[in-house]
Amino acid sequence: MSSSYLNLIDLNDYPVAFWDRLIELGHNIKNDPEKYSQSCKGKIMATLFYEPSTRTQMSFQTAMIRLGGSIIGFDNPSTSSVAKGENLKDTTKIVSSYADILVMRHPVAGAAKAAALTADCPIINAGDGGHLHPTQTLTDLLTLREEKGSLENLTIGMCGDLKNGRTVHSLVKAMSMYKNNKFVFISTDALKLPSYIKDVLSAKGAEYKEVERLEDAIGELDVLYMTRIQRERFASEEEYQKQKDVYVLDRHKMLKAKKDLVVLHPLPRVDEIAVDVDDDPRAKYFIQAKYGVYVRMALILTVLEGKEQPAPLLFGKEYRISCPNSKCITNTETYLPKSFVGIGDNLICEFCDERTLML
Repeated sequence: MSSSYLNLIDLNDYPVAFWDRLIELGHNIKNDPEKYSQSCKGKIMATLFYEPSTRTQMSFQTAMIRLGGSIIGFDNPSTSSVAKGENLKDTTKIVSSYADILVMRHPVAGAAKAAALTADCPIINAGDGGHLHPTQTLTDLLTLREEKGSLENLTIGMCGDLKNGRTVHSLVKAMSMYKNNKFVFISTDALKLPSYIKDVLSAKGAEYKEVERLEDAIGELDVLYMTRIQRERFASEEEYQKQKDVYVLDRHKMLKAKKDLVVLHPLPRVDEIAVDVDDDPRAKYFIQAKYGVYVRMALILTVLEGKEQPAPLLFGKEYRISCPNSKCITNTETYLPKSFVGIGDNLICEFCDERTLML
């Protein structure tokens, strides 16, 4: 199924040249924001945030305001008709008829793609469960462009919750598209990177390794991407408590790092980066959040212009099976097509990327 709108569900729906144009536009906006201050005058952006957010929600709102546009939406579904049992399709169908562009964060994987199937305006995925977070990835790409000067030939360490970290999944997929990047995945066995992301790296021939100790890897890194152990993604408090304090970046560990290391974090942090790291010039996570406004301004402008070729939403086949991922949108919004891609008995859900076997 194709869409007439330029949606952003997954960065990998578009070629690297498209990402580079967004990053270049973000760079230009950063250097001359006044030039773009009335670019969205008369336009309305709806923000539907089904789960809590500070930076993503506020940076999108700030971006639209700085472009001269207006904002509607909610940041708590309990204050909307969702609390009355309204399904995702009806909510997004109605709200998209009020707005020129819709930004959505949802706790269930594939929700943004599901919304885009019937929405009456472009959809931007602001995070769908533990699946993807493409606009954070654009933020990270702009940050690396500005702080490292290149998106190639980097050794990138990812540390923390790599299983549930949608920011990690999106960034790994993106950086694997640039030349000669290597990856070091630092996590416990319970929080390892999902196999479908490793499959992406293997298919591209990207070099990667997995280690358990941050101390063993930090000295070889050009970029260290720290992540929060996400309490909301765990099935129980007990499971969370076992993992939450395993990785802490502090001043002592930074002594082992390169002089030009860049430390990033999508934020919020809990205790995985000690406050004594904040004054280290290699700590870039606060300015990283600021870059998020510029790149989201660039994205809003690009999506509203709609000059790029829209990506197809679904191109697989429907099967009479359910996605095995209990956190997939197709298992909660049961009207959605059970659409899979793949060869033979090996199928991949088009909404959440979970693999299954055709039995």
